[in-house]
Formats: sequence, C-alpha cells, structure tokens
Amino acid sequence: MTSTDATAKAEDSGPSGYAAARLRLLTEGARSGPPRRTALSGLTDDWLAGLFDAGAGGLKGVSLVAVGGYGRGELSPRSDLDLLLLHDGADPDAIAVLADRLWYPVWDLGLALDHSVRTPAEARKTAAEDLKVQLGLLDARHLAGDLGLTAALRTAVLADWRNQAPKRLPELQELCAERAARQGELQYLLEPDLKEARGGLRDATALRAVAASWLADAPREGLDDARRRLLDVRDALHLTTGRATDRLSLQEQDQVAAELGLLDADTLLRQVYEAARVISYASDVTWREVGRVLRSRAVRPRLRAMLGGGKPVAERSPLAEGVVEQDGEVVLARAARPERDPVLPLRAAAAAAQAGLPLSLHAVRRLAATVRPLPTPWPAEAREQLVTLLGSGRPTVEVWEALEAEGLITRLLPDWERVRCRPQRNAVHIWTVDRHLIETAVRASAFTRRVSRPDLLLVAALLHDIGKGWPGDHSVAGEIIARDVAARIGFDRDDVAVLGTLVRHHLLLVETATRRDLDDPATVRAVAAAVGSPGTLELLHALTEADALATGPAAWSSWRGSLVADLVKRVAAVLAGAEPDEPEAAAPTAEQERLALEAVATGSPVLALRAQTRPQAEEEPSGDPEPLGVELLIAVPDQPGVLPAVAGVLAMHRLTVRTAELRALELPDGVEGSALLLNWRVAAEYGSLPQATRLRADLVRALDGSLDIAGRLAERDAAYPRRRGLVAPPPRVSVHPAASRLATVIEVRAQDAPGLLFRIGRALEDANVRVRSAHVSTLGANAVDAFYVTGPGGAPLPGEEAASVARGLEETLRG
Repeated sequence: MTSTDATAKAEDSGPSGYAAARLRLLTEGARSGPPRRTALSGLTDDWLAGLFDAGAGGLKGVSLVAVGGYGRGELSPRSDLDLLLLHDGADPDAIAVLADRLWYPVWDLGLALDHSVRTPAEARKTAAEDLKVQLGLLDARHLAGDLGLTAALRTAVLADWRNQAPKRLPELQELCAERAARQGELQYLLEPDLKEARGGLRDATALRAVAASWLADAPREGLDDARRRLLDVRDALHLTTGRATDRLSLQEQDQVAAELGLLDADTLLRQVYEAARVISYASDVTWREVGRVLRSRAVRPRLRAMLGGGKPVAERSPLAEGVVEQDGEVVLARAARPERDPVLPLRAAAAAAQAGLPLSLHAVRRLAATVRPLPTPWPAEAREQLVTLLGSGRPTVEVWEALEAEGLITRLLPDWERVRCRPQRNAVHIWTVDRHLIETAVRASAFTRRVSRPDLLLVAALLHDIGKGWPGDHSVAGEIIARDVAARIGFDRDDVAVLGTLVRHHLLLVETATRRDLDDPATVRAVAAAVGSPGTLELLHALTEADALATGPAAWSSWRGSLVADLVKRVAAVLAGAEPDEPEAAAPTAEQERLALEAVATGSPVLALRAQTRPQAEEEPSGDPEPLGVELLIAVPDQPGVLPAVAGVLAMHRLTVRTAELRALELPDGVEGSALLLNWRVAAEYGSLPQATRLRADLVRALDGSLDIAGRLAERDAAYPRRRGLVAPPPRVSVHPAASRLATVIEVRAQDAPGLLFRIGRALEDANVRVRSAHVSTLGANAVDAFYVTGPGGAPLPGEEAASVARGLEETLRG
C-alpha cells in the first residue's frame, strides 16, 4: 500500500485522523528513540480518549486504562495496545456496547490489541491468580473516563503487590529463570530475542516490579540507559521489518544498525550485549537482595525471641586481609582502606571466588570509587591473586562479571576493552570473546594438576584470544598484547616468552592434528620447532583442550582429543631427542587389518558400521555426555576414485560426515596387493542409519561406475527448494608447500553441505592427482579439509601444478 493510500485509509478511520498522524510520526526521520515512543503513546492516548468519549456518552463508573508496555508509555511501531476497560458493574449492556466501539476501530486499523473488560474486584482477582496480569496492572495508566475508578484500582493493586510480595516475588523469580532457560542469555546470542532472553526487556520490567514491592531495589546506575537502548533497537527492528517481532535475526542486523546510525551489525550487537549485561547483573544483585530480605524476615522473629527483643548483629567471618563474609556475600572489612591497598580488588575477588560467594555490590562500588591503580610491574601478591581468581573454577564467572560491571577489569587490564562484549560470528562459538576467555580459564582450572606451571596455563587461557578485534591474524596480534600484559603483571622474561608462544600457537595442536598427516615427519618437526620445549608443549596441550571445551560442543570430541594426544606424544619424543625423520607409524588395529586383508582377498570393499561410545574410564571435563556418533570403517583395494565414491554413497544415504581419515595401509609380508583404509565418523541427517549391506552394495556399484552418484544427488537437490538464509562466504582452497615433503597438502575451507566431500574427491580425481591421505573435520557449518596428494608417480606436485589444481578445485566448488 502506498503512503497516499495509507493516508486516505487513516482519514477514513475516524475524525481524529489517527492513522495518518501515526504514519507521519513513524516515517519522519527527525524523531526517534524515547521522544518518538512518547509522542506515539500521546497520539494514541488522544485517539483512544476520543473514541471513549464518543462511545461513553453520559455513562458513569467506567474508565479506559493502559496497562503493560503501553501503560509505561513505551509504544514501539508495532507494539500491542494493552487496554483494560474498567467499570463498576452497574450497566453491563452499555459496557459491552462501549467495548465494541473501542475495540473495532483498533482492529480496523490492523493494530494488535490485548484487551479485557473487568470490574476492580475482577481485576484484582485475576491478578491474584495470574502473575502476568498483576505485572501489567502495576503499570496501569489512566486514559479516559472515571479517574477515581482508575486511581482506586492502582492503589489497591499496588497494596496487594506489596502485601503479597514475600509469596509472589519468588514466583516471579522462578518465572524469570524458566524464561532464561528457554530463551538463553541475550548478552551472548547471535540472534537474540530482545524481550524474552535473559537480560532483555522482560527482565527490566521484572526489576521495576521488585522495586514497586518496596522489598528490594535494583542498582539503578546505567539501568535506564540499558533499557532505553534495547527499546531503540526494537523500534528500529519493527521499522525495518514491518513486523511485530523481538527477534534480531542475522539477516536484519545490518538494516537495523543503519536505521540506528551505527557502523555495522557488530557494533549493534555489542551495544545490545552491553545493555543486556547491565540488566542481567542488576537482576542478579536484585534477586540476591530479595532472597536475603526474605530469609531475614523468616528468622527475625525467632532471633528476637532468643535475644530478648534486641536487634541481631550480622556475623562477619574473615576471608582475607581486608575481606570478610557477611550474610552470604563478600564485603570489605571495617578496617579496609582501598585507597591505600591497590591489591584489594584482586584479593577480594579471589577470596570470593575461592569461597564460592558473590561480591557485594556495595563493596565493588567502593573499590571502583576509591582504589589506586596498581604499579607497573604488579607486585607479586597482585599476580598471585589474579591466578587464584582464574583458578577458582565456575565461581570465577560471577565474580569477574561483578568487577567488570563497575569498570574494574578494564582498569586492571586495559586491553580487555577491545574484547569486551565482542560478538563472534561463528556458529561453533557460543560466547562473546570476553566470556569465552573466562570460560577457557574455568576449563583450564580443571587441568592445573596436569601441568608444572598452572599459573602460566591460567593466564594464557585468559589472554589466548586477546588479539581479536585487531586487524590481521588474532594469534599474531594476541602474542604482542600477551607479552606486554605478562610483563606488566610481573612475569619474568622467560615466562613472558612462554606466554607469548602459547597465545601465538594456541590453535596449532588441534589444527595440525585434524588437518595434517601425523605420519609425515614434516608435520611433527614443524610443531616441535614452533613449541620449542617440553614444558611449553605440556601447557599448550592443556590450553588446547580448555579452549575447545570453552568454545562449544562442536569444537571438541573424543576423536579430536585422541588426535591431539597422539600429536603431543610424537612432538614430545622429538623434543626429547628422538629422530624426527623416523616417527613411529601408527599400527593398524586387529579389526582394521582383518578388513584390509578381506578387501584384498575378495577384490571388493568391506565395511563395519557401529555406534561410538565413550569408554567408562574416560571422563568429560564439562560433565556433559558427548553426543553419540557412528564409526564407519571401510577397507578397499587400492584403486582410483575411492574418496568420491565413498563420500557420494554416504551423501546419497543422507549421512553427514563429521570427521574422516583416508590412508594407505601396509599389509603383512607375503600378502600381495595394498588397501586403502577409511575411518570416518558419521551421523544420520534424520531417521535411522542405513544397513551396512545396503551401503556396501551401493559402494560396489559406485566403484565399478554403474551408480550415477552425481545424477542422483542433483535430482535430490532439485526436489528441494532453496531456503532463504545468509549467503555463505565463498570457499577457499590453498596449498601448503612446507607442510610435507612426501606429498602436497591442499586445504579446503567451505560451507558444509550434502555432497561437498564427493565434489571435492571427484574434482581431485579429474585433476589426475592421487589422494594419499585425507583429514576432514566439520566445525558447525564450516568444513575444514586437508588432502595429501601426489602425482601419478607418487611424488609431490610441482609448485605451479599444485596451484593449478587448487584453482580448479576452488572454481568447481564456487560453481
């Protein structure tokens, strides 16, 4: 509908011309944010009051009341109108007529309406039964009619809320917790719900309700600004989508950012995360205070009886110098002098985390207001307290957030500002950069008994991604920053060098183990040269696992852990003086050898398909069970076309390849022929797994050329329309000439999709190169595959030929 049509329809909708005025208000660029919400609420108030006056005539004992978000005057462009028609019950028929005259014009304009018609007694009764109704009535605002009726209801509802607060606030807290569990945390989600997620607008409303109870109050600094920011984003979201939505989808973030005059979607998300963090922290503090007050009220009568009516004195238990526990929180001792003790923030934080207690809001604010900066380099105690804080496990998170809420973290570590609330647009990551760093330290705290220098492990965990937010490779930038930070906090020259190495190479082990041939001497030599010493290798091994576990469930598995452990074992042998040119080859298992012998004897593929289970003795540090996978072992007589044939058959049967290895297997002396062994981990896209006999039959047909895999996959793709979504970045194929002296390593990074591995394998076959080994891994929606290829004679490809193969493969994948 054009603007002219909308205006004409608005003028037809009533004498007020409300729709036309509303349209002008929402399309004029000069007004936005709180002024526009206030103006939209005022405009709507006047229109509804006019409808009420025209319909009520001389009717007495009735009023029109705005409740909920409209009652707060927070109308976004597509907000519902929450209305209550309040009456004294004297003339039900007249009230019904009036209601129709109010509701139908709203519906005629296509506005969403949440309405009710009640007497004050009915409203109070419904509120007593339904917490959401009561929360809406707390924001009741008079629009038209009998002001005394509205005022009396407001007074009664507030009195009911305050009288029932000890019962209803725990109910509200449980409601908030259930919603958080269902919707997640706004400050970490890539596609957050601005209203329902934890730290969103619902929680901000809950804090207002707590304040209205007079039982406790939220920390107010920054809270109004945070709420306003989320409302501004929701307004922009409504305007750009034209829909009443609170979900900030990825495809809409650039438009919303532009509507708000922000640089890009990352800037938008960072502002949303910062606002959510303020609301989440205020919620934590407020609910803690509610619990304290309710516990105090429960025990006070008994204490009064025991103490003869005297006022009880709160117990204070010492935790550290200048730090005590009081009433379930960590507070500063009466003799503490933050202005003379620059280590006190870290000492208090470490004591709180070690005790598993929250830091008092008052204590953190006093520290932020009065403490002096630490000298450079830090005194030994400050460094030790930081390490103690980082090594305290899960309680570290809450304590760190309390320090960060008052700006103490960026004062201690100025480089933290660049990673604070920084989003990570990678489906593998479930946290922002700063939270991921803390999560890595939490994970690393479980590994401190595995290493000789736990302090270096914990600090490396805190700093390993500190380079994100700077141009270029974050590991390279991070090494520079980490060295500077390490020197500033008081580590000596040798320790600074180790921390720099850990940050620079924190991805080395997992990337090498999953993308390179560990039987190739060049692989092990390169890692040994980068690591430099057994002690650094030990630390890097623990950091690698902690980093992966803190990233998300897609980043770590028993399979990855075993590959990394195997690489570490080989590198440790080299660092201990073993000859790198003669690595210990991985011997095939009895089952692998049996399958290979059968394949060579029969001249056809042999396979075994079985569920993967975690050994009972192996414990998952996260405490979460690893998702069940299926291991597929295939032995095939050595021949061309094995990789695309196997990958294509699996794609036809809708099996997703999570990890894959292909290698030639040496058979026992006296056995003629050779075999290729494929050890893959797969999962069914949906439904159950196919039978092994069907897989083998199709594989035989694929290898002899009687099964048209490409045609079957193309038919299936054509039968399913493409879904709208984000445009994936283009694939990238690169050659790594120094990665092996026995073969050419070609690495493929692409969006994971059914049939991807088949297309890669067929393209390599068409290029007349032989795949010596393959190392395939899937991280979320991203496939990262490495192929060790040779020419027909078994030698590495010349430089130009390798580059040509890579270019051809990339063109194939882009097509």
